[in-house]
Amino acid sequence: MKKTISIILFFTLPLIASAQVMYDLKSCIEVGLQQNYDIRITRNNQEVSDNNLTIGNAGYLPTLDLTAGYSGTSNNTTQNLTNGEQNKNNGVNNQLLNAGVNLNWTVFDGFNIQTNHKRLKQLQQMGELNTRLEIENFIANLAAEYYNYIQQNIRLNNLQYAVKLSKERLRIVEARYQIGDGSRLEMQQARVDFNSDSSQLIKQYEILHTSRVALNEMMAISDVSQQIQTKDAKITFNEQLKQNEIWENTLSSNSFLLLAEKNKNLSILDLKSAQSENYPYLRLNAGYGISKNIYNTGTIDNQRTLGFNYGLTLGFNIFSGGNRKRKQKNARIEIENKQLQYDQMLLSIKADFTNIWMAYRNNIELTNLERENVETARENHDIAVERYKLGDLAGIELREAQNSLLAAEERLVKAEYDTKLCEISLMQISGQAMTYYE
Repeated sequence: MKKTISIILFFTLPLIASAQVMYDLKSCIEVGLQQNYDIRITRNNQEVSDNNLTIGNAGYLPTLDLTAGYSGTSNNTTQNLTNGEQNKNNGVNNQLLNAGVNLNWTVFDGFNIQTNHKRLKQLQQMGELNTRLEIENFIANLAAEYYNYIQQNIRLNNLQYAVKLSKERLRIVEARYQIGDGSRLEMQQARVDFNSDSSQLIKQYEILHTSRVALNEMMAISDVSQQIQTKDAKITFNEQLKQNEIWENTLSSNSFLLLAEKNKNLSILDLKSAQSENYPYLRLNAGYGISKNIYNTGTIDNQRTLGFNYGLTLGFNIFSGGNRKRKQKNARIEIENKQLQYDQMLLSIKADFTNIWMAYRNNIELTNLERENVETARENHDIAVERYKLGDLAGIELREAQNSLLAAEERLVKAEYDTKLCEISLMQISGQAMTYYE
């Protein structure tokens, strides 16, 4: 028995000796939103989509290029004159130097520029929705792990109490055996039960450690073994959620539905972009530059040109091999597909919502029932302990009462945790996960 107690102390002493950081759910979320790597990556991706939303990227603005160049030729020339004479020049070198500024501007291209700007706006909004979706998933997962950590602490306390009861029973049996009032079989059975409870307690420390590491990892704490103490000692949940209200919020705020709607809008913009080919286009170009020609032969030694050039191009594609019609037809099919995907997504979310709501209401009823069971099992156990101390109850019957109490407490904490998970899922599916941070 001393060996078993020393093992238990080996696991419990680090918990007592280490400094514990106090957290509630809001502070866990706050730390996680600042440090979690997935959140930071998603925010960087959103910043990229924000940066892309410019009128220049859409094509509203002209382009301005500065160019400079040098070229040359080296030729052997033969000129046959009408009088029969012939002029030959070998190694004739001509050079050209030029520099200038050129402006190109698409003034009109069938409203494609405006469509591009709307597309960039949609992509920017989708970037915001993706960030929101990542944050909602993170908060839901963190909240689930936070309450799992509380659940494991409750189980730990229950098992510690079970070990304490088993230890007291073993003490009583050993005392009786010492004075010849008890059997060795009963003492051995009490020792087996005590060791069994101690074994479960040791395993529970490991489970609690795993939950603590997961919580620290989600908050991106470098010391993943950091000791955590939660301000909440019990699992509480909201029993007053209203089904119609949650569903209305789901229809208006669910991130997946909003993203599906944005994807459908992008398909509509793709159709408008394809339809822009039905219109003519107008392009403006202008430039200002200088050029210098250097000649090796002839009467002109060099020539310099400095000036301004400009022009307008008006065009219209009369026939594109049927590609214009094909693009528009495919774009309309894609719009229909996106609408079908939206309807499918809505049906899937409705099914998930219905199942979660049913589980939520059932788990509330189970929790209330298990609370009554715990009270009854605790009362039965107290009576059994008193009768056992008086010698009016066998050890196996006391053990049965103890196991009944432990099982009832286990069912209660599981029902409470399952109800909390359903609540978290309802908040997440209705786009209200951020309420845990408010």
